[in-house]
Amino acid sequence: MSPDTQKIAAAARRALSDNRQSGTSGWDGKRYDFVCPSGTTYPFQWLWDSAFHAIALSHVDPALAKQELRCLLQGAQPDGFIPHMLLWEKNAHEAALREYSITLLHPYFTSITQPPVLARAIERVYEASGDVGFLRDVLPPTLRFFRWLKAQRDPDDDALIATIQPDESGLDASPKYDAAMGVPWDPPEATLPALTRSMDRLFAEYEPLRGDPARILSLDRFVWEDVMVNTIYADGLRRLGPLCRAAGYPEAEAREFEDRATRVRSALETKCWDEKAGVFWDLSGWREEPARTLTFSSLFPLVLADLDPRKAARLIDEHLLNEREFWLPYPIPSTAASEPTFDPGWRTKTTWRGPTWVAINWYLYWGLREHGRADIATELARRTFEMVERAGMREFFDPRTGAGEGASSFGMSTLVLDLIAAEHLPS
Repeated sequence: MSPDTQKIAAAARRALSDNRQSGTSGWDGKRYDFVCPSGTTYPFQWLWDSAFHAIALSHVDPALAKQELRCLLQGAQPDGFIPHMLLWEKNAHEAALREYSITLLHPYFTSITQPPVLARAIERVYEASGDVGFLRDVLPPTLRFFRWLKAQRDPDDDALIATIQPDESGLDASPKYDAAMGVPWDPPEATLPALTRSMDRLFAEYEPLRGDPARILSLDRFVWEDVMVNTIYADGLRRLGPLCRAAGYPEAEAREFEDRATRVRSALETKCWDEKAGVFWDLSGWREEPARTLTFSSLFPLVLADLDPRKAARLIDEHLLNEREFWLPYPIPSTAASEPTFDPGWRTKTTWRGPTWVAINWYLYWGLREHGRADIATELARRTFEMVERAGMREFFDPRTGAGEGASSFGMSTLVLDLIAAEHLPS
């Protein structure tokens, strides 16, 4: 029986509506109106979550999609920095500090950033709305953000940007960070406490240098060139070129970002590709040691249309479709099933160690289509619909059974609306 995409779409629209937060900030009087990831579990605004929400909202109400990004960009700073988390209300401050491993630069925003999905979200919202005024409003802080990433997160000028702590990638507890963070995977109940202690130590080392990101990187405590982050960065840079032209920017400015996109993609292929294994590895520390833990990040450059076709074919045929690694009943697991750290049942109570996330399926769906594998993309979408129909808009899913795990009514999972539209199915 085919998944009921109308039922799935209705559930996604309901989650987007139920998760809306609005009011006036208790810190500075700014109005906020956005979709939080989960009203019960994550009631704040996150950078990459809001970008995903805006893409989903473009299929519901383009005006709300524009509002999502405008609200997010109220947190953009004059130097270009955009925080990964906005805590709009004073009364939520203490709870956030208790619940999350965060440090603050200001009472309402955090000291780190998140993957720059923002550019792709702006592109999609502009395509849905045709609103050049919106584009001209949101591009200036977005261009500053991408320039900030180059200036502050690429200290060796190799085109690849680095993250300074695990949650800056959005992949907080991925086992690929275990060695660098001193986190065990066995027994499972030891993982989360060890990660919490390790994050506390990291924060203590960073605290004297929080006002100077370049000095934080020089500590070489956690300098991580993440394949997923850099793929999203390259993808965003590529999309900024046409957006600049649509907004009337000079051709030289559009070319600035497109040329940088080419350099980032080239650096990924030169520095992160492992010809023997047929995958990409993250690079750890100033010595750029390959982090050879097989996670979905190793496949992520499929998102890039200009990736070497031979490498794309190997990623798909040797790994994504490998039933011992990623092609499980409900793909794509965040950690390969062949890894000893694979935790599909969420026994460690930490994220990105095995379960499937809709946002990753969404990105790789479009990557498969970019590389002429629409048949596999359609099958990936079908299994994603089946999983979501069975379990609802959950945060993540057991890749063996499709059982829902983590938060309920989770915003990222509403990206199924975009997959439904791409597959021309009833919604």
